[in-house]
Amino acid sequence: MQTLTVGLGERSYPIHIGSGLLRRAELLRPYLPRKRATIVTNTTVAPLYLAALQQTLQSIDVGSVPIILPDGEEYKNSATLNLIYDALLNNRCERSTPLIALGGGVIGDMTGYAAATYLRGVPFIQIPTTLLAQVDSSVGGKTGINHPLGKNMIGAFYQPQLVLADTGTLNTLPDNEFSAGLAEVIKYGLIRDLPFLEWLEQNVDKLLARDTAALQYAIARSCQNKAEVVAADERESGERALLNLGHTFGHAIESGMGYGNWLHGDGVAAGTVMAADLSQRLGWISAQDVIRVRNLLKQARLPVIAPDLGTDRYLELMGLDKKVEAGKMRFVLLKEIGHAVVRGEVPSDLLRQTLEACVHG
Repeated sequence: MQTLTVGLGERSYPIHIGSGLLRRAELLRPYLPRKRATIVTNTTVAPLYLAALQQTLQSIDVGSVPIILPDGEEYKNSATLNLIYDALLNNRCERSTPLIALGGGVIGDMTGYAAATYLRGVPFIQIPTTLLAQVDSSVGGKTGINHPLGKNMIGAFYQPQLVLADTGTLNTLPDNEFSAGLAEVIKYGLIRDLPFLEWLEQNVDKLLARDTAALQYAIARSCQNKAEVVAADERESGERALLNLGHTFGHAIESGMGYGNWLHGDGVAAGTVMAADLSQRLGWISAQDVIRVRNLLKQARLPVIAPDLGTDRYLELMGLDKKVEAGKMRFVLLKEIGHAVVRGEVPSDLLRQTLEACVHG
């Protein structure tokens, strides 16, 4: 097991990474002072891992209330959020009753938002079961739900007390969701960690084969990058925005295609190619660099061609992005491979060229 720390002063918390951690009651005990906890999961994860977690809690005399939600990005909304509140109220959960998120990014985001808002804040523990959640969404305290007009537009910054990333849960992850998680892993290399990117280019096949040592290394290195960025800029006033490489385009794809039709990581992958293409048009990186980005994403079995929503529809959806400031879109772009920047404005003709070029490959 490896342990990293997200350094946020009194609100600092550990990230434990390793296999078999769901059975490690001693890792959970310090965060469960009362004899009760609530577990939020979904219909896919519950049959696989709910009983194991409940047994672990029982071994330290902690009873649990399970809340099992429908599975999918299309359910990351206020109606599903209310199902969590209903269960918490019906079971008379108190301010000291922790909410444990057992699942992928959707479960983590919704559980965190419920924890931030139920009784104005209850303790929150993340047990991510997908690669994407283990390397990205479970760390850093971004919580929320989608709105029909935009992804993650309603939410709160609310940090967990603990992240428990059991790499054994990745054994049951479908191949397409595993690849989707690799989009966020590759992101860290592109924005701030060139040696890691070079390692990924050499080892992506090992990751796809779910080699235990390679996986543990990639997850820990990703979490270390995320933890450093979050510690420096918890509420995304500066450096943390760099973590959104590919996301302005990717969120537009997810919204435009209908939530759940494109996996988040797939949208990020296609969006990352668009960001690289735009960076090249600005004269920052070379055509060879763009090919390098595309090739790594393709090797990870991720889409590199965006769906053709129409240029005007893309611009409309991107205008609803959370990073819009003073009415202007902000883009995370590559100054060079391994170094990203946030750019306030880009020439509209270059942006349109990117949107037209990247839907055709």
